[in-house]
This record gives sequence, C-alpha cells and structure tokens, in this order.
Amino acid sequence: MPAQSPESRDQPGSLLQALQGTSRARVFGLTFDDLVRYFFAGNASVAIVVLALIMIFLLKEGAGFFGQNQENISIYRKAGLEYVDLMRRPVQDFQILKRAVGKLRLARLNAMLAAGKPLEEASVALESFDAWESELGRSVREAQGLVSDLTEAASAIKTKAQIAADQVERKEMLLRAGKQSEADTVVVQEIDFQQELKVLTGTRPQWVEAAADFDQKLQSAIGVGRASAWAKGDAAMEKLFGRMESFLKDLRAVDGRLSSWRWDAPVNFREAVVGFLFGTEWLTASFWQDWYGMLPLLSGSMLVSLIAMTLAVPLALGAAIYTTEVASRAERAWIKPYIEFISAIPSVVLGLFGIAVLGSAVRSFSQWEVLNWVPGFPMSERLNSLTAGCLLALMSIPTIFSLAEDALVNVPRHLKEASFALGATRLQTLLRVLIPAALSGIISAILLGFGRVIGETMVVLLCAGNRIQIPDFSDGLGAIFQPVHTMTGIIAQEMGEVASGSIHYRALFMVGIVLFVISLVINFFAQKVVRNFKLSIG
Repeated sequence: MPAQSPESRDQPGSLLQALQGTSRARVFGLTFDDLVRYFFAGNASVAIVVLALIMIFLLKEGAGFFGQNQENISIYRKAGLEYVDLMRRPVQDFQILKRAVGKLRLARLNAMLAAGKPLEEASVALESFDAWESELGRSVREAQGLVSDLTEAASAIKTKAQIAADQVERKEMLLRAGKQSEADTVVVQEIDFQQELKVLTGTRPQWVEAAADFDQKLQSAIGVGRASAWAKGDAAMEKLFGRMESFLKDLRAVDGRLSSWRWDAPVNFREAVVGFLFGTEWLTASFWQDWYGMLPLLSGSMLVSLIAMTLAVPLALGAAIYTTEVASRAERAWIKPYIEFISAIPSVVLGLFGIAVLGSAVRSFSQWEVLNWVPGFPMSERLNSLTAGCLLALMSIPTIFSLAEDALVNVPRHLKEASFALGATRLQTLLRVLIPAALSGIISAILLGFGRVIGETMVVLLCAGNRIQIPDFSDGLGAIFQPVHTMTGIIAQEMGEVASGSIHYRALFMVGIVLFVISLVINFFAQKVVRNFKLSIG
C-alpha cells in the first residue's frame, strides 16, 4: 500500500480512522472505550458506596438509642418521677394559665395608655383585676408546695438508682476485661423500689386534699372574675375562663391516674420509639428527667421551611417566567447571573445579616401602632421563625429559579407557536400551555428547593431563636413570630458537647437519621417528577 502524503493524513476521513484506531488500542487488555466506560461507572459506584457508608454509620451510631431510651424511661418510672409528674403537670399547666392572665393585663394596660390615660390612672383602674390575679395565684400554693417536697424525694431515689446502674456497668466492664478480682470488689447496691416509693405513694391523701382546695379556690376565682365589671363583655376573658374550666376537669382526673399507677409496669420498646418520634419535649442535662422528643424540632423545621417556600416559590417562579418569556436578551444577560450569584453567598454571612439587620428591622417595624392589628405584633423576639424563613427563602430562590427556567425553556417550541397561531394572547399561552407543559419540572424545582431549605444549618442556628418548643399555633399567623429550634440546628449546637456513646449522643444521630430520610424522600419524589417530565417532552 502506498505511503500517505501529509495532505491525505489531514483529511477528515483519515482523522476518523485515527480515532477509531485509538479506541481499539488496548491498555492492560482494555480498549479506550472500556476505560471511559469503567471510569464513569466507577464514579457512580463510588457515590453509591459513599451513600451506603453514610447510612451504615448513622444507623450504627444511632441504633442503640432506643434501648438506652427504654432504660431511661424505666428508671423514670421505677424511681417515682412519673408518679410525681402526674401531680406536677396540672401545676405547670396552671402556670401557663397565669401567664395568659398576665398577657391580658398587659394588653389592657397598653390599650389605656394608647387612649391617652396616664400610667397612674391606668394602674388604679386595674387594681381590682390585680387583686383577682393575686388571689388566683394563691389558690395553687398548697398543691405547689406538696409537689416541691415530692420532687426532692423522687430525685433522691433516682440518684440511688443511677449509682446502682453505674456499679453494675463498672462490674461488667471489669469482667469483660478479665479483671475478676477487681470486679469482685465492686459492691452493687440492691434497691427495693417498692419500699423506697412508699414515701411518695403515701402522700396521695395529702394530694387529694390539696387538689380539692385548689379546685374550690379556682372555682371561686372564676365566679368572681365572671361577675366583675372588667370581665363582662370581654371575649378574651371568657375564653380564658373556659380554659380554666377545662383545666379543672383535668385536675379532677389526676387522682384516678395516681391510683392506677404502677412502678413495676414494664416499659416496652414501642414506648421508647413512640416517645422519640412523637414526644413533645427535648430536654437534656436536667436534674429531673431527660426527654428526647422529636416534635418540637420537626415542627420548628417545618414551620421555617413553610415560611421560606411561601416567600421563595412566587418570587423564583415569577423571575423564571419573566426571564424566559418576557425579558429582552439584554435583561436576561444580567437578571439570571445576579439571581444565581445569591447561591455563592456563604450561609454564615446571611445569618449575621439576619442577626444584625433583618431581625432588628422587622421588630422595629412591628412596633408601629398602625400595625397593632397584625397577629403577633408588636414582636417581642427579633430572632424567630420569620427571620430565619426570609433568609432561607433567599437561599432557595436560585435553585428553584434555575430548575424552573430549564423546565420552561425545554417546552417544545411548536406548542407555543400553535397557541399563538390559534389567536391566544401571551398571558393565555403562558397560563394554559407553557406552565402546564412544564409543570412536572416546576414541581421538581420546588421539591429540590424545599430539600435545600430543610437541610440548612447555619442560618436557622443563628436566626431562628433556638427555643425548643412546639409553636403555639392557636395564635394563628402570630406563630411565625415565635422562636423555634430545628433538627439541623440542634445537631450543630449540641453534638460538640456530648459524650460519645451516651443517650444524648445517640439521640442526635437519630435526629440525623430522620433528617436524612426526609431529604431522601424529597429527592426521590423530585427525581421521579423530573423523569416524568422528560418522558412527557420526549
């Protein structure tokens, strides 16, 4: 075969042959095509392996939590703390009612001052209300004193139980280490819970007497309040009286719960799981009892995420629609880069902005008298759900905008042209053709934006207020001005302060597992919607 000239080697056909020859070249017995295929398949495999390792690590560190929580609740019951809490709960609920009375007094005082009445004159007008409030506070003193005494007794029993448990654990560790002689020197103190608890259960007659006195005085206070001039025609006071009557029904049921309580009732595994998933308290390092309930953290995360998505979705979708269908080429050249640049701002910088500027500005804005009709105004806390939600909305806008814009751009052009050909206006085409055709992509954009929001840590840690409490949704829209804590925030805040292997440590990993599952579910549905979207336009 004749040699190829330099000119013939530069021809396209020769170049294609050279590339084909390269693809057939073998390295360690593999062709170039095989190497490319295995490289990308290897990357996918690494991602799967890393995901599996994360799941295994989370499960390994968090799996022991439920067993520890089961033991935690068991000691709580055996030591009599549960028995005392049956009495403590109505006392605590009554303090909530007292705070509601204080809020009503403050509202009355502010209304008088806003009407131009001097402070001295307003205080005189509230004297009868103050006297009633003081009498209301005195009604709980006997029950409160009994609960205080029993708290000390139950704490002493719990301390004995914990010391005994530590002795058992130490002895088992020495035995596992093969130190039989040292293990024999460890004396495990046996505790007769039935005998120890007599100091608590024997006070039931005193509780019955104290509760009856409390009931009588509270009924008298309700009657005096309803008959007073300052309560007549006041819907808020009537609502408060209704809450007090409901409280009395719960108070009268306490004795029945005390009589049926058993210190030796077994704590099953289901109780430990339900206590975590549906518990309403997250309380750690308590002298009384530690609780690990997810609901305050889950409700805080969901409230902040809902606020963020309520603000972000209309803004991001509006920007995407305007950029793809209305804006000129020059406008698109600067709108899209500026929106996407938001994602480059570090979250800690946005958090500092929320602390120093946004939170203070919104609270100052809420002090305007003309806005007193807004639920939750004036705000008492500058760091709350709304502050964190606004910043999270800003962070999620680039994600939703970019994906929604891609969905709109990928709508087949002939659908738009056919709509215009039939005489439809731009608005009709947009609402009845383009958005329905891109709806799957828009929904996936919203879901991925939600995943971005619920997994954010630094902003909520700095700006959400970090109050571990389920928001009071009875305030309506005012709930968005309440401080909350979130799942990501609690992990970041407490993980560095807990001992490895402790129940608190494992509880934080369980929160991480729940958050991980939520993120996986969100991304699963987003990918499913995207797949359906691609099939619909394919």
